Amino acid sequence: MGFFDKMFKSDNDDTKSAKPSVPWIQLTKKETLEEIAEDSSNQPIAILKHSTTCGISRMVLRQFEQNYNLEPDSVKLYFLDLLSYRDISNKIAVRFNVPHESPQLIVIKDGKAIYDASHSAIDVEKLSTV
Repeated sequence: MGFFDKMFKSDNDDTKSAKPSVPWIQLTKKETLEEIAEDSSNQPIAILKHSTTCGISRMVLRQFEQNYNLEPDSVKLYFLDLLSYRDISNKIAVRFNVPHESPQLIVIKDGKAIYDASHSAIDVEKLSTV
């Protein structure tokens, strides 16, 4: 490594490659919501609702993924593409009694929504406290 590399290298450069990737599970079927409710008795489950054409949603998703640092299996993470599966988003609102927003993070535990946030309030750190 050269002198200038050492001088201008960010402390974060070494840790970027070590960051775990987010283990997203694509949410594509309404029936999965009942499985989520049942599975949430064993571990917390989070659903991230994302609009693929919204700049704010894209920014929130990028920030979430960059800050992701949870232990494997601490939270099961589902990803919902709102444009492709709006009917599932509507069913989430009814099933878990959470008004629809986008982007939105919803945490399910023991079959109930225990936390939800939207836009800039979405924070991966919140998942470590559920």
